[in-house]
Amino acid sequence: MARRVALALAALVAALAAGWAIGAWWLWQTQVPSGLRLPEVAATDVLSAAELDEARDYERFLRFSFLGSLVVLLVVFGLYARYGARFVRESAAGRIGTGMLLGMLGFAILWLVQVPFGLLDLWWERRHDVSELGYGEWLVLNWFALGGEFVFVCLALLIVMGLAGPLRNWWWIPGAAVFVGLATLFTFISPYLIPAQVDAPPALVAEADRLAEEQGLPDIPVRVQEVDAYEAPNAAATGLGPTRRIILWNTLVDTFDGDEVRVVLAHELGHHSSNHLWKSIAWYALFAVPGAFLIAWATRGRGGMREPTAVPLALLVLVLLQVLALPAQNAITRHMEAEADWVALETTEDPEAASRLFTDFSSAALLDPSPPTWSYLLVETHPSIAERIGMAEAWRERGGR
Repeated sequence: MARRVALALAALVAALAAGWAIGAWWLWQTQVPSGLRLPEVAATDVLSAAELDEARDYERFLRFSFLGSLVVLLVVFGLYARYGARFVRESAAGRIGTGMLLGMLGFAILWLVQVPFGLLDLWWERRHDVSELGYGEWLVLNWFALGGEFVFVCLALLIVMGLAGPLRNWWWIPGAAVFVGLATLFTFISPYLIPAQVDAPPALVAEADRLAEEQGLPDIPVRVQEVDAYEAPNAAATGLGPTRRIILWNTLVDTFDGDEVRVVLAHELGHHSSNHLWKSIAWYALFAVPGAFLIAWATRGRGGMREPTAVPLALLVLVLLQVLALPAQNAITRHMEAEADWVALETTEDPEAASRLFTDFSSAALLDPSPPTWSYLLVETHPSIAERIGMAEAWRERGGR
């Protein structure tokens, strides 16, 4: 009997793994031609020697600050997993209430030890004229961000511990589905959570409508976000269905030429026409299901997620899984960004403007055109500037203009 159960479980695991692999393969499909070879673009072809030295000096500091904060993150949650359960004795908030308090306490401790890294990063950005954000303003914004994290942690623990009460260690099956639903809801409402939006210039809206029609999309609203505290440019595709929107920072609209902004519009519309936001939710689901299972499995020794004493350990497992998944998640986002670049080239047929845009990006934001491999894997969510310029050249070589 035990042998039959073991075989059945092995068959189930194999079937789930096969389903995961098929889902990942399908989501990995792209409009970028298979076998596309990008010409090598040297960093010195993008920036002058002085600019390159400044960009590499700027990013080197931020990279090691990131590594330091990552080490602190793991140490703090490791210690909290070891000693955090002691706070249970001080709580009279009930099973779920105590679990929520432990979750909030863990993130409050983390915030306190991460603040120095954030202030150092801001000092470095201000020193290089990438940001003009004040230290007090940063602390206020960071505090509000912490409030958002508290709300998310409380909601997540309310769901998990609520399900774990009757379902015990099987909570992860409906729990993963609920979190995917919440990710979908957040993506849907995200355009309304971005502050300081104003109407885009009519000419920009008209250009976006033309590009959207060429990509087979309906008219998608374009908004400009006023970010006076930052010098670097940025843009984003947000929303789902009726909430879809393109957000351009005013630092992009006000300082880049019209052809470059047109490439950015085509790129962000490419995210919508390639269904990247829906695909991001699907990728989240592929990671959420095994992640929820591993948290349920790891916390069994502390009574499972129905017990508040398991919460500190669950937070540590969650953080460990997120760190381990960083290279894969960054590879996925880089893959989608590369596809959006290709769609933009196909739509605008202007590789010169694309190359000029990426060069100006590198100069304005002090981006290293060819970052070190470890940084590329752990930090970079977009292809390198050299790769993006190389794609524009590859598009031209395939018969484009």
